[in-house]
Amino acid sequence: QVQLVESGGGLVQAGGSLRLSCAASGRIFSSYAMGWFRQAPGKEREFLAAIIRGGGSTRYADSVKGRFTISRDNAKNTVYLQMDSLKPNDTAVYYCAATLSSWSRAYWGQGTQVTVSS
Repeated sequence: QVQLVESGGGLVQAGGSLRLSCAASGRIFSSYAMGWFRQAPGKEREFLAAIIRGGGSTRYADSVKGRFTISRDNAKNTVYLQMDSLKPNDTAVYYCAATLSSWSRAYWGQGTQVTVSS
């Protein structure tokens, strides 16, 4: 069992930055691939970024590539999402996830709201 708690969301103007954090507790954090997703009202949950357990490889959705950066600190059991050049359509609830296999079998946090004003 893994418990995930996101933080760092809030209200920011377009063009601004936020850094989200996701603190994990429970089983060995370093064993899990970690990911960030978001869900806007009326839309399906969208994959944003993932980082493998060792942190050496990352993957991004085209919608955020070049603007968002995922990283992890295994010593602190925390994964981060640095979000730059934010746009109003980045407004959503942001979730982190941890998995040993696929995202359909992941543990999820409760989400943190990000609102980008124009």
